[in-house]
Amino acid sequence: MGAGFGAGLGLALASSAFIGGSFVLKKKGLLRLCGRARAGQGGHAYLREWLWWVGLLCMGVGEAANFAAYAFAPATLVTPLGALSVLVSAVLSSIFLNEQLNVHGKIGCILSILGSTVMVIHAPQEEEVSSLESMAEKLKDPGFIVFAVCVLVSSLLLIFVAGPRYGQSNVLVYVLVCSAIGSLSVSCVKGLGIALKELFSGKPVLKEPLAWVLLVCLVICISTQINYLNKALDIFNTSVVTPIYYVLFTTAVMMCSAILFKEWQHMVLDNIIGSISGFLTIVSGIFLLHAFRDMPFTPTLLPLFLQPGRADPHPPWSSADRHQSCQHQPLLPSEDKGSQSAEEEEEK
Repeated sequence: MGAGFGAGLGLALASSAFIGGSFVLKKKGLLRLCGRARAGQGGHAYLREWLWWVGLLCMGVGEAANFAAYAFAPATLVTPLGALSVLVSAVLSSIFLNEQLNVHGKIGCILSILGSTVMVIHAPQEEEVSSLESMAEKLKDPGFIVFAVCVLVSSLLLIFVAGPRYGQSNVLVYVLVCSAIGSLSVSCVKGLGIALKELFSGKPVLKEPLAWVLLVCLVICISTQINYLNKALDIFNTSVVTPIYYVLFTTAVMMCSAILFKEWQHMVLDNIIGSISGFLTIVSGIFLLHAFRDMPFTPTLLPLFLQPGRADPHPPWSSADRHQSCQHQPLLPSEDKGSQSAEEEEEK
């Protein structure tokens, strides 16, 4: 593992911590908007809430660390590590927002950590794109052009057609917009990260039109993500929005990475299977964290021998009032029992 790969890994972990905390801070700020136009109804009163700005600052720090991580490590590694932000968000939500984190959620957190570890072990450690010239060639690829057009068309349909009808009742509408646009923003971040590395090495990057185009596209993509993520957080529970956003966003980014950067072409079969298995493990953990969030888990749901305070010191199979096994019962009644029954008949 090279020094650049380790730096990218460390930045990705720091990014997950800041972003996970930002979800809770922004939600806390949105909850304080009593009697004012909320983000879910199209209002922007949250812009006057200082706590929301603190959350946005944390998200900015996390995105900056994420930005730097893409310059050192492949997107196939950096993006799935966002599962740790789900873990941070779930734990902090249970503390500061009084949102329940039951045993299923705790198991989901553990699975997310295990899946992230597997993906780190099997992620590609060599980059396909290392300069702006190669980035420009990748952007001209017909496969990526088709992917980008599909993302833009589907996002416009979700915003202008599905949003007004189903945005208040279906969490997938606004989260799909964030995830689809987010896949393009990751491509912009990757390109800008490469541009910054070339700038620090002394190359005239500021004269390259591609760098400025990527910067403008990144600002537009991030602004769209923030707007519709705020709407989703204001309408739905944080423990619902965060896991679904992670799964959809990571899937979209991995598809974009496979099409644009073609990082998967340089992976052996074992690493491909390991990366997919790690991602599926993360998805399973997030499903547990999300699907059973409202299901109470009490000791009464456990078997009797596992319930605290209910362990029977005399198991049923050892109690004296139980019938003996048929293998140990006498074939004929004993003389004592026969004489006792005869005496009872005489008394009658």
